[in-house]
Amino acid sequence: MRDKKSSKALYILYITVLLVFFYLPIVVMMVFSFNSSKSLTNMTGFSLRWYSRLISDGSIMRAVYVSLTIAIFSTIVSVILGTITAIGLSRSRRVMKEVLLNINNLPIMNPDIVTAIGLMILFSSIMMTKGYVTMLLAHIAFCTPYVITSVYPKVRQLDPALADAAMDLGATPFEALVKVIIPMLRDGIYAGILLAFTMSFDDFVISYFVTGNGVENISITVYNMTKRTNPTINALSTIVILVIAILLIVSKLLPSMFKATIKRIMAVALVLLIGFTTFAGIKSNGRSLRVYIAGEYIDPALVESFEKKYDCDVILETFDSNETMYTKLMSGSEYDILVISDYMIERLIKEKQLQPVDWDNITNKDSIDPSNMGYPFDPDNTYSVPYFVGTVGILYDKNEVAEEDLSEGWELLRNPKYAGDIYMYDSERDSFMIALKALGYSMNTTNKEEITEAYNWLIDQRESMDVVYVGDDVMDNMISGNKSIAVVYSGDGAYIMAENEDLGYFDPEEGTNEWCDAMVMTKDCLDTELAESFMDYMLDYDVVYQNSVFVGYTTPVTEAREVLKEEEFDGINSYTPVFGAPNNEQFRYQDEELRAFYSDLWTKVKAY
Repeated sequence: MRDKKSSKALYILYITVLLVFFYLPIVVMMVFSFNSSKSLTNMTGFSLRWYSRLISDGSIMRAVYVSLTIAIFSTIVSVILGTITAIGLSRSRRVMKEVLLNINNLPIMNPDIVTAIGLMILFSSIMMTKGYVTMLLAHIAFCTPYVITSVYPKVRQLDPALADAAMDLGATPFEALVKVIIPMLRDGIYAGILLAFTMSFDDFVISYFVTGNGVENISITVYNMTKRTNPTINALSTIVILVIAILLIVSKLLPSMFKATIKRIMAVALVLLIGFTTFAGIKSNGRSLRVYIAGEYIDPALVESFEKKYDCDVILETFDSNETMYTKLMSGSEYDILVISDYMIERLIKEKQLQPVDWDNITNKDSIDPSNMGYPFDPDNTYSVPYFVGTVGILYDKNEVAEEDLSEGWELLRNPKYAGDIYMYDSERDSFMIALKALGYSMNTTNKEEITEAYNWLIDQRESMDVVYVGDDVMDNMISGNKSIAVVYSGDGAYIMAENEDLGYFDPEEGTNEWCDAMVMTKDCLDTELAESFMDYMLDYDVVYQNSVFVGYTTPVTEAREVLKEEEFDGINSYTPVFGAPNNEQFRYQDEELRAFYSDLWTKVKAY
């Protein structure tokens, strides 16, 4: 009896731990969706501000429409194709059947990134404009194999004589299919519907590479929102979870009313399509500007204001890194304006992917700080108009890090006193920059012995300091005080310090990466007048002020920067780092061999 009670208690404990492990993070996320502050970890009070912002954010609402319509249409088409294919396979010869089933398994087993790149290249090679249609076709392509996998086992269970018997009784082949075969495959088809809809609605990787022209689903929108601390993600996720929970409850009733449900789904799909094309849909025949920029790197209100001022459409698309931008650009995606980093600008100049800017059309050019012009990647600013500038430095807790230790510069990151208390930024070039500067070398060195020495510096740091490599989550972690030291971009440092007054920032005297993100025009830009108007608009005092407050990064416009320093960023020294310091550099172009050498060493650092 005791053994049975013990076993039952262990079973209950196991189930409890399992439920807590799976659902506690969801509960925490839902609770923080009502947090009054921006923090994702520190609850300061109840508020509906993030739900209000979610509803008023047009980009998010458009993403919801895209996700729903894409998921519904791809589900309907893939279920039809998958069911017909499964039935056809059951009547095929054994060799043909096995070959087709193995082919069907390939996209299921393929990594998403491989499928994504393949589809992206396919659409580019046939000169198909990326957007809603390409995303829909891609979703149909990867959902159909899952439907076949769900329906085929049910087909195998059918008696092959059923269809013949139905036709012997007077049914046409189509009637035999619709009234006899399909009803008996109902459970498999229903499973295929749920699987296809879920796969489509959740997809990020494939959607990210096959879309364009500003068409984004929820997954892409949420991913871009994670580039900055944005609690709207919690509100959106909470709503999605509640909707899924309701659908799961309703789905319990679905099998008993399967036919009616299919009709309802098709009706809803039609309504949503009309709503999508009306609300978000097809751009007008007027002027349009395709802008490719990092996620959360421009205030959406400014884009709307520009559209009204110039009576045009701005098709805003976002990327997560310069390298992702380059991949899509080289695959055939077309844009008018890119907002990218210094070293990537130099690369595109060398590869003749950009066209010169007519500075006579940039009326606000005199407002730019001269120290933020003439960088080595574009000495005469022939191709680039500065957008945001800054440095990479060290953020530290003034209560935990001794003032005298700051004189160590980058070697502070190897001070045993702070072992286990350091965040490194998860960036290959910036990590090697730190090591090279600490060793007294140029961060643009091509000397492989110096690079190898820097690699050993990073390996030693990982071994002795137990550092954690992080991305943009460093912001909320440092606001919450999870560690005492972090390597950050100065703009992120300004945002963090505005939320946590116990933090300080400095650029080591050995020098650092003094970066510049700039606006450039691609060689494919046709409306250069509108593109240059956008560049000029983004240098206007009021626009610069609003955009810098929204993003948190340092503007190259002198007057706005000085006012922001005294107002929004008062007491935050990382907003105005020292530009033009003797040992500061900008990243330069690397050839393929050097990039491969760095990449190989970086892989070893991360895997250590």
